[in-house]
Amino acid sequence: MNICVFLSAADLDDRYTRPAREFARLLGKGGHTLVWGGSDVGLMKIVADGVEEAGGRLLGVSVEFLAAKARPGVDEMVVAKDLAERKRLLLEKADAVVVMVGGTGTLDEATEILELKKHGHTEKPVVLLNTAGFYDGLKEQFRRMEDEGFLPRPLTELVFFAEEPVGALAYLEESLGVA
Repeated sequence: MNICVFLSAADLDDRYTRPAREFARLLGKGGHTLVWGGSDVGLMKIVADGVEEAGGRLLGVSVEFLAAKARPGVDEMVVAKDLAERKRLLLEKADAVVVMVGGTGTLDEATEILELKKHGHTEKPVVLLNTAGFYDGLKEQFRRMEDEGFLPRPLTELVFFAEEPVGALAYLEESLGVA
């Protein structure tokens, strides 16, 4: 599988990096390809390192203004002209999406794929990896949106909330029939 991971490029605490490393190792051991923002810094670097060390492939999609931070020596690197093109390319190249901890950019990417799913423009599985309860508030907000009629599809059809990396990958493999 080509698994797109939306995540932060920030240097983060171990409570966030440890599960990210674990997911990366599982992804690589499964022979999957990481499709990510291409940066060689922070959490993005940690996940790319873990996938590569475990035998997975790396497909980066950087953007012109961040090209200096792009990881060298990957299997494939594409440089988009702007963030909108980057998001489009990331989603185009992915079979599935995992949202890890991140800031506004990660949230923007997550809501775009959910909006596409909501309107039936993609059926790619989406997992929100709720590391250390990071997305508890967002999960509550999504449930409120569903309860109050803002979502035309059940929340469970849009996103799967995983508390642990092993559950995230298992859901993706099951969803796509990969064993």
